[in-house]
Amino acid sequence: MYNPARVKISPELPIPEQMRAWVLGGPDELFLRDKPTPVPGRAEVLVRIDAVAICATDLEIIHAGSPAHIQGGLPFNKNFTPGHEYMGAIAALGPDVDEFAIGERVTVEIHAGCGQCKRCRQGMYTACLNYGKPEKGHRANGFTTDGGFAEYAVNHINTLVRVPDTMSDPEATLVVTAGTSMYGLTELGGLVAGESVVVIGPGPIGLLAVAVAKALGASPVILTGTRNKRLAIGQELGADRVVNINDEDAVGIVRQLTGGIGADYVIECAGTEATINQAIHMTNRGGKICLAAFPHDPVTTDIAHLIRNNIYVYGIRGEGRSATHRAMELMAEKRFDATRIHTHTFPFADLPTALRYARERVEDAIKVVVTNEQASAIASAAE
Repeated sequence: MYNPARVKISPELPIPEQMRAWVLGGPDELFLRDKPTPVPGRAEVLVRIDAVAICATDLEIIHAGSPAHIQGGLPFNKNFTPGHEYMGAIAALGPDVDEFAIGERVTVEIHAGCGQCKRCRQGMYTACLNYGKPEKGHRANGFTTDGGFAEYAVNHINTLVRVPDTMSDPEATLVVTAGTSMYGLTELGGLVAGESVVVIGPGPIGLLAVAVAKALGASPVILTGTRNKRLAIGQELGADRVVNINDEDAVGIVRQLTGGIGADYVIECAGTEATINQAIHMTNRGGKICLAAFPHDPVTTDIAHLIRNNIYVYGIRGEGRSATHRAMELMAEKRFDATRIHTHTFPFADLPTALRYARERVEDAIKVVVTNEQASAIASAAE
């Protein structure tokens, strides 16, 4: 019987001593194993995971290991559980936690900073100076601490966002993606009403960047990419103009639509040398660029153009400055339909197939969601 000292539980949400979890073996190896159900500590809760979305970063971690391990020169992190875009119900409360109640539906942010370094005190917890040091209080579930490809996970209360009853489980997994898009716009200044915004790359973050920018009043919102189906979804989410860069000159179109001066804001979500240079040349003087993608190789850029035109460049990591909470408010008010990017759903036991769909873009998969069928059955029985 799961009953750790000073941890509050409820008979209505029974918790097993052991849980199922997918764990890393070697590179590109993932195994379903039994692991001890984790115990929440101070300012933490135990989340019963009901649904988890797959991110491109999950695929990279499964293939090469977590970024923290790679940067630290550490060996491949075997027995680690990846997955970070998850939601569920609070199953247990750590000592003295009264900010949430057992049974509440929540979605989660990835990062809980240490709370004591300079960056955390500035609200930049995704840039925590103690990143990857759980002994200092840092958590990045699915990156440095066990994540959501499991039945349960421990989360700091600062990472929790309440889910309204009107929102489905799969939609709630998309809040962190929308939060990342919101964070990018926040770092660019946040006041985008009436400003021109270009989004490069119609992946999940790019598509929801279109939706968030439009919901915040940006005009025009322009989306560029190479996949017509995804560009069409971008139009449904609010893009005033889409540009297939295989058929049209993106820089020329942007300048044409902005009176020849270029866009106020550009959010670069493709991460290639070509698209980064496109971003530089389609931004107006004094404009701002957000780099939201991770290039795999060093990039040669036109730095001189940036300097001559006083263009500002920002890099973002994750969903900082509580942007996920603001994204949730927009989604809860139905300001845009994030489920337009949710294309496929698989059961928890079939995670390998879900990962293959996401990796190979089978049937033009965008966001693939995995649901925990056992958790859903328990919830239905409790009701």
